[in-house]
Amino acid sequence: MRVLAAMSGGVDSAVAAARAVEAGHDVVGVHLALSAKPGTLRTGSRGCCTIEDSHDARRAADILGIPFYVWDFAERFSEEVIETFVGEYAAGRTPNPCVTCNEKIKFEALLDKAMALGFDAVATGHYARLSVVDGVPELRRAVDADKDQSYVLASLTPEQLRHSMFPVGDTRKPDIRAEAESRGLAVARKPDSHDICFIPDGDTQKFLEKRLGQRPGDLVDAETGAVLGRHTGVHGFTIGQRKGLGIDRSVLDGKPRYVLALEPVSGTVKVGSADALTVREIRAGRPVWPSGPLDGPTECVVQVRAHGGLGAAVAEVEGDEVRIQVREPLTGVAPGQVAVLYRPDAAGDLVLGSAKIVATGE
Repeated sequence: MRVLAAMSGGVDSAVAAARAVEAGHDVVGVHLALSAKPGTLRTGSRGCCTIEDSHDARRAADILGIPFYVWDFAERFSEEVIETFVGEYAAGRTPNPCVTCNEKIKFEALLDKAMALGFDAVATGHYARLSVVDGVPELRRAVDADKDQSYVLASLTPEQLRHSMFPVGDTRKPDIRAEAESRGLAVARKPDSHDICFIPDGDTQKFLEKRLGQRPGDLVDAETGAVLGRHTGVHGFTIGQRKGLGIDRSVLDGKPRYVLALEPVSGTVKVGSADALTVREIRAGRPVWPSGPLDGPTECVVQVRAHGGLGAAVAEVEGDEVRIQVREPLTGVAPGQVAVLYRPDAAGDLVLGSAKIVATGE
């Protein structure tokens, strides 16, 4: 096949490209320039998409002996990912920009361009396993559970998955680094990126305040209605948050308070006890079914965050939404997050589908 290898400049995408070459595919490497003003150097694991990263990707491509290009997707990334991220927080929701980036940039904009240029597939360094059985894609968790990225890939459509390759999903991360070393790839020991790539200092609140300004409002006790303090904007909070609330009045029971709800129109942040955070029902919209929609009530495992937030559940399609009944209550579930449904089986957890959370209930 003609394969376009998306090379971020990290070890995983470099080994993914190397494995595609080794498999006999006609491989071309491409690095996505996602910032109009990229930094020159990374700082440890902070951020990505710097000039240093593009140079690392080019050096890896040279070692593999494949053509290499840099494609400028900065404008689309800003519109589709950054502006969506800011808009979701302004609306009181909690987005995952990595999900949006995979959906809108790597497997929509990039894949569309690759198909238009005659490529058969795009290969990335994501940790997930993918197979196509009788034309039906099956997306599964990676072998390395600690590095699994199936959650942020679960919004991909069947057609996108048919033209995708995840060559490193069947291998644990230490073995990927060892393989990179044996192949002479200089990125073998390069640190992983952990922060949101467009917020390299990790200060999301400062980033949002710079974009949205201050929008003062009240911190209100959800049970008593008492005003416990003031804040500078609902975009500075997430559901389940405990620290940094700015409560300046004592509460009667003396118990810690957590963010329960965000009301951007009135500027109100409602807080309450830990017990009020429990969620037993999730309603989610815009479902995507990689292997086909659910057929009636389905036993599954739901995951509501990229790392953690799992629980046994029963999911059922109701109109344009999915209703998910959780066996044991979850906490910290927020509108805007993505709910991913899995079916555990002998071959590894299979992704059934994903949908964006719109509401929760007890």
